[in-house]
Amino acid sequence: MEKQKTIGELMEEMRMKAGAKEYAGHSFMDLSRFAEETRHMVIFDVLTYDARVGNKGERTRLFLSDVGYDRAKEDEKAGNIKILTHARVNRGDLHYDKKEQVR
Repeated sequence: MEKQKTIGELMEEMRMKAGAKEYAGHSFMDLSRFAEETRHMVIFDVLTYDARVGNKGERTRLFLSDVGYDRAKEDEKAGNIKILTHARVNRGDLHYDKKEQVR
């Protein structure tokens, strides 16, 4: 008997079929996205080995609290990462800063 898929798994399948990319770090439907303290989603390129998260050359997605986002901005200012996409997160809903961003 085949295991039925969850709504999240079905949504992820549809995203991938539509050409969405998967990145290192958190998946698009990661439970961190729905955590009470999560306020930001960022997609970034890791530029150096000194970055707090990720390996040099990777494109990474993370769901972050306000403190985590401040640290990501510090890492960007130091030249360790380049933030490509930012979205505010409210109860799992993503509100992108700009329409034309990496997704």
